Amino acid sequence: MPDQKNTITGRSAFLSVLKAEGVTHMFGNPGTTELPIMHALTSEPDLTYVLGLQESVAIFIADGYARASGELVACNVHVAPGLGNAMGAVFTAMNGGTPMIVTAGQQEQGHGLMEPLLYGPLVDMAKPCVKWSVEVTRLEDLPRILHRAAKIAMTAPTGPVFISLPGDILNSDAPLDTGKITRVDTASRPNDAALAAFADRLIAAERPVIVAGTEVVTADAFDIAGEFATALGAAVYQQTVPSGAHFPSQNPAYMGGLSRSQPQVRKVMSDYDMLICLGADVLRMSVYDPVEPLPEDMPVLQIGLNDWEMGKNYPAEIALRSDLRVTLEALIPVLRERGGAALAAKAESRLAAMKDNNWTARRARLLDKLNGGEAGTPMNPDWAMARLAHHLPENAVIVDEAVTSGRVLNNLVPFTDRYSYFGNVSGGIGWGIAAAVGVQLAQPERRVVAVIGDGSAMYSIQALWTAANCKLPITFIICNNGGYRIIKQRLKAFHGNETFIGMDFKEPSIHYTDMARSMGLNAERIETGEALDDALARTFAGDKPTLLEVMVDGSV
Repeated sequence: MPDQKNTITGRSAFLSVLKAEGVTHMFGNPGTTELPIMHALTSEPDLTYVLGLQESVAIFIADGYARASGELVACNVHVAPGLGNAMGAVFTAMNGGTPMIVTAGQQEQGHGLMEPLLYGPLVDMAKPCVKWSVEVTRLEDLPRILHRAAKIAMTAPTGPVFISLPGDILNSDAPLDTGKITRVDTASRPNDAALAAFADRLIAAERPVIVAGTEVVTADAFDIAGEFATALGAAVYQQTVPSGAHFPSQNPAYMGGLSRSQPQVRKVMSDYDMLICLGADVLRMSVYDPVEPLPEDMPVLQIGLNDWEMGKNYPAEIALRSDLRVTLEALIPVLRERGGAALAAKAESRLAAMKDNNWTARRARLLDKLNGGEAGTPMNPDWAMARLAHHLPENAVIVDEAVTSGRVLNNLVPFTDRYSYFGNVSGGIGWGIAAAVGVQLAQPERRVVAVIGDGSAMYSIQALWTAANCKLPITFIICNNGGYRIIKQRLKAFHGNETFIGMDFKEPSIHYTDMARSMGLNAERIETGEALDDALARTFAGDKPTLLEVMVDGSV
């Protein structure tokens, strides 16, 4: 039985267990049902509360923090409407495998039967987008539920969980055993026979290609993935959803990213005779096309911890459910031993053949082209990205949600480490401007630069206030093309229609500079190439949160 001297309130136990689980920041937007937590926070000075001015903003900020730190995060939202606001962001966290405990205050048990204002079935609302969804119905169960939630969120494949917190649970007190943490060690490696079979299959391939993805980041396999590729002499492409820094760009084997156009990807894949997926989705697409991106009968080999992705759409000849870094560390010596001098010579020859067309060579040609061109009025967004690449501080981190304006960004700015780049994983816009706040909180010694489309920015513009409130030296670059350019491009490409209904921001136009200033940021509107160069140099020399509204070409 718990010691009667250890009597504690639910609200204090909640925060105590979160801290024991390693949570250092709570992200949220409070309401009346969350007041017990806000009350308890006054006694927890070492737990930082980060306020987002809308629930999805709070979740996106937390998502950025978790992805840039690898840590468990906690987010608190307000009853049914707050959880409803947050669900699009939770969907993104689910797609990204973000280890996150999402909680919402709930009406007191019994009072919910009366269907009071703001009441809703929180557990059912959250369930489709989380690994586990539960409501606390006894104070004695609160520590166990929290520890279980943290364990589930942090066990690969990681992801968000949801807990409903009724007011009576938070306000009651009882003698509680707050429990201890559990972490499931998933840093496993295949047995020797499996490694040998995998290596032999790799050696037999004449033209192998690697697709590198999410688990290169989460498994801390950035450098070892590069070593594996050069040992095999295999061309490497980033997965079709460029959500992170999945491979060293300046490695001689790196060819760049894959698009989500099935015919284009099939054309690329047709040059190879084996696909090796390193912690990646296998050619995940977006819009329908009758063309399959993977050539028929092309063998697929996979390594990673997300077994749902293995053979999901395309059969896997060999699938190793194991930690990517640990597996590659064990596989590379086996590969070299079994391949011997013949494989080493073949790998060297393959790498030499890539030299004139790999990422580094393509980047040099693209820079020559853009630097020799004119900025244009409105500005050519590709030219603007080249100037950003030129001025970018050493060790900077890019947060990217500029779908059309930033299309060449990953062709210009190299991935230098696993936390050097973050992109939107789900396709639901509004993530980037808020995620940048979380990334900067997690990486305080690095300069975060967020490149955001104007349409995306309007989904979570309130995040600028949090950046200013936390005094974060983020540079937000809003590429203003006056509308949803990607939708215009697709309407024209898919339907041959250039009558754009509901796709322009006109009458009135939106002034991002004015909004940023109203929320405490330094901000300026940029209309010329000379002004952009000057603004970037000044911004990166300073340490204030700044927004640059860059007027770019929006034509299709």
